[in-house]
Amino acid sequence: MYLAALKAMLMKLKNSAVIAFLAILIISCKNDDEGPDIEVVPPRVLSEVAAEDDAEIREYLETHFYNYEEFASPPADFDFNIVIDTISGDNSSKIPLINQIIEKKVIVSSSEFLLEGEENVEHTYYYLEAKGGVGAKPTIADSTFVKYEGTLLNGDVFDNISTGVWWDNPSFQFPGPGNQRAFRGVGEGVTNTAGGNNIIDNPDGTFEVEGFGVGMIVFPSALGTFNGLRNPIPAYSPLIFKYQVLTSTENTDHDNDGIPSLFEDSDEDGLLYNDNADFESEPINGRFPNYLDADDDNDGIPTREEINLDENGNFLSFRFTNGGDVPDHLNSDI
Repeated sequence: MYLAALKAMLMKLKNSAVIAFLAILIISCKNDDEGPDIEVVPPRVLSEVAAEDDAEIREYLETHFYNYEEFASPPADFDFNIVIDTISGDNSSKIPLINQIIEKKVIVSSSEFLLEGEENVEHTYYYLEAKGGVGAKPTIADSTFVKYEGTLLNGDVFDNISTGVWWDNPSFQFPGPGNQRAFRGVGEGVTNTAGGNNIIDNPDGTFEVEGFGVGMIVFPSALGTFNGLRNPIPAYSPLIFKYQVLTSTENTDHDNDGIPSLFEDSDEDGLLYNDNADFESEPINGRFPNYLDADDDNDGIPTREEINLDENGNFLSFRFTNGGDVPDHLNSDI
């Protein structure tokens, strides 16, 4: 039954606006509703915090290792969960995480946390691929079905899902105060790991996915809650997410306008929420970024009628009338 629901969701979500809201605050910590535990620490300078976070993360990666030997030669009952331990004593000869991770750079703006002043700072996050998946890698615009565990650097677990849940990657990007927003680092990091390619229905009603990928993301506080305190996550906390990527929806089209959401990042900055061609003409309470708007330029003509689609309704290309440099679906004068 669970498998059937999963497969049905995959088909339905491929071209559905509903997907945008599936995981907006999925990773928001189970204690967020407890008012007394939510507070905001006065914001510090983004660049200063970035440097401190990176030093703390690198020290952690230099002094810890994961169960890479089990992944290299899996025991019969191995669950493919990443387990972290300190390099010391009997583990003194283990390979540190710093030698096994890959670094990625992203730009974070102070405006993402609605802070005064404009500061754009390069941040580094670190990801580990413990087991490569055999399917496709999700993009920053796709929805991903995962199992995960979120922890602080000290190992304290603040959230976990062992049965599987949808992550809608662009929903992690929306700006807001740190104590309210989802974790951008989750959506960024999960794109580095491919999912599986075959879902198996078990007689007991459970399901398995063959060839799924396993990874881990370690990211600075500006890709998490920054100055927001959400019990049990202190302000300015780097975070760790271990995950299994089971599957994902490819070429997700959130607003069913015919354009895969990935192609609605007009300024190509990796963020979807800040691309809105009809921002000025939309009411304040009804502003939607292009990837959630079926009429991107608000000219009364649906976007899918202003682009080139194949006979099956799949996206082919943008349309430029009279050789202009602005595509028709973003030009209200066309």
